[in-house]
Amino acid sequence: MIRLLVGVLVFVIDGVYQNRPYPRFYVLETVARVPYFSYLSVLHLYETLGWWRKVDWLKVHFAESWNELHHLLIMESLGGNGRWADRFLARHTALVYYWIVIALYLMSPRAAYRFMELVEQHAYASYDKFLKQEEGTLKSQPAPQIAINYYRDGDLYMFDEFQTAHLPAHRRPEINNLYDVFVAIRDDEMEHVKTMVACQQPDAQHTFASPHTHLQPTKP
Repeated sequence: MIRLLVGVLVFVIDGVYQNRPYPRFYVLETVARVPYFSYLSVLHLYETLGWWRKVDWLKVHFAESWNELHHLLIMESLGGNGRWADRFLARHTALVYYWIVIALYLMSPRAAYRFMELVEQHAYASYDKFLKQEEGTLKSQPAPQIAINYYRDGDLYMFDEFQTAHLPAHRRPEINNLYDVFVAIRDDEMEHVKTMVACQQPDAQHTFASPHTHLQPTKP
């Protein structure tokens, strides 16, 4: 079922938008935010009912949605959302997947994280292929201001928070042109993959923590 859900999404994104990269990435990033919203919704439900409170899971998943939001803003700045039909397809696909992942997360969190692991792997491969095909063109174009603000000049706390395989301040992308922006986005997707893998571990409920939590001193 997981592979079917991912396969349908990949077919829509890659098939419909084969020769339109920015709209394709716009649709991809619109949908890619949704599972993190689903995770947060279920986690808040559990906390409200008094069943389970895991602050670090909420922090990391929100940081992941924040990262995907900036990917989306970058694609919008590049004109990826210029057509009404693209916005319609992206938003309605996102709505459907939101409820699917809600149900999946309620039944099996590990399966829901496996779903997102596969989605992020596809995103990484898509961006990597695009970088190889368009390297020269991308290097000749300036970086959008939203990318500069997010990756270089802004408050990087949230940027560090979703990268559970690194200590904060370990990764600082170089943003000099549009090629660098897509390298940073591609590498973000691999960090999401690593986090999704960590969330699937049998002992994750006891060991999973945000990067900043790891830096806090242990109370005596």
